[in-house]
Amino acid sequence: MPQPSPESIPALKATVRGEVLLSDSPGYDEARSIWNAMIDKKPAVIVRCTGVADVIAAVNYGRDQGLVIAVKGGGHNIAGNAVCDDGLMIDLSLMKSVHVDPATKRAYAGPGATLGDLDHETAVHGLATPTGINSTTGIAGLTLGGGFGWLSRSYGLTADNVVSMEVVTAEGERVRASSDENTDLFWALRGGGGNFGIVTLFEYQLHDVGPNLLAGLIVFPGADSKKVLTQYREFTKDMPDELTVWMVTRGAPPLPFLPEDVHGKHVVVLAFCYNGDPADGEKLIAPMRGFAKAHGEMVGVMPFAGWQQAFDPLLTPGARNYWKSHNFTELKDGLIDTTIEYASKLPSPHCEIFIAQLGGATLRVAPDAMAYGNRDARYVMNVHGRWETAAEDEKCIDWSRKFFDAAAPFATGGVYVNFMTAEESARVANAFGPNHKRLASIKAKYDPKNLFRLNQNIKPA
Repeated sequence: MPQPSPESIPALKATVRGEVLLSDSPGYDEARSIWNAMIDKKPAVIVRCTGVADVIAAVNYGRDQGLVIAVKGGGHNIAGNAVCDDGLMIDLSLMKSVHVDPATKRAYAGPGATLGDLDHETAVHGLATPTGINSTTGIAGLTLGGGFGWLSRSYGLTADNVVSMEVVTAEGERVRASSDENTDLFWALRGGGGNFGIVTLFEYQLHDVGPNLLAGLIVFPGADSKKVLTQYREFTKDMPDELTVWMVTRGAPPLPFLPEDVHGKHVVVLAFCYNGDPADGEKLIAPMRGFAKAHGEMVGVMPFAGWQQAFDPLLTPGARNYWKSHNFTELKDGLIDTTIEYASKLPSPHCEIFIAQLGGATLRVAPDAMAYGNRDARYVMNVHGRWETAAEDEKCIDWSRKFFDAAAPFATGGVYVNFMTAEESARVANAFGPNHKRLASIKAKYDPKNLFRLNQNIKPA
């Protein structure tokens, strides 16, 4: 694998305003660390960019030196593509500014911004755009892969709400992609991942949200899983777009509203958010309380930006993580039974199975309107293997894979690209479906030599 020549480093340092880190530089280990502790790679050089000029310089340097290039935004991606061995890591995490124009309801976010950074600025104006559920997730990777969360049934995917992007291409050129400029690139970036260039600015459409919404958790005994999941399936078939309910089954965390003797025991959690008048939301969620006798609940009116951080304690960096994912159009009996079976034998107290509910606005976009084409997915399952030590790797990965295989007969075959691990290159075509051929053609136009290949890679046609 090519290494940067030592004599090239001073010239690189002279062309960037940010830091250039080598393996013996202060801050090197911190810069190369990412969310998933299973990934421990050591780039030959890290460029910590402070602006677009640094990104251009870094891309030109990596291309001219023939280096493998990794791009780090938030560093949250499960596959660990934000870091590489021996090559160049382009670190965008310092480029995290967010500017909001309340008059036009637009937000402009740098590629290092997290969901928390975006929410912090938009919430002041009672505005938001659909993003994910963990505030430390990077906005760039989330958006480029599609992006969904509590507001998606109301307003669509994160990618559906992108107005424009500024991009540095493999040739080191800065271009703008929108509905009237470089439209093919704009199409590809919305769901096609980091295959086509490095986005240095995202422009988002915002919506009036809250700022206070009804949200919360209802926690049921694992013994009532069949009853709860079957009723959850019926409940979510026909309800207003403003309500979103997700299911998580796992060992109960030590939540203050749960009796101490429940902590660690198998539970089924229904987590919800209602994007509307809280009084209306209370009426809508009332039937869920009758699914079974709950261990406890935490339900109330709270700032939306606060709810966005509710799951952060369960998703802190530093743990070992391995995910497997499926899309579903419905939750069939066989899937429910399989989920219950594998939830009863979780290999670590941190492992969980969650089912995210989509539908609503996410279904009302044509599958070929942009790169993200899985518009038939009403539910997305993440088999979330998570544990603390390398000694647990084998049993936790084995559990994740076996459950994934057992659930496959009930799935669509499609997959959410942001939930794919590094080993799943064979599923890339499934992630993009009929859009894959067009994506390969656009890749050939903007990155014919596949410079940006550390991703769920689309090979140039």
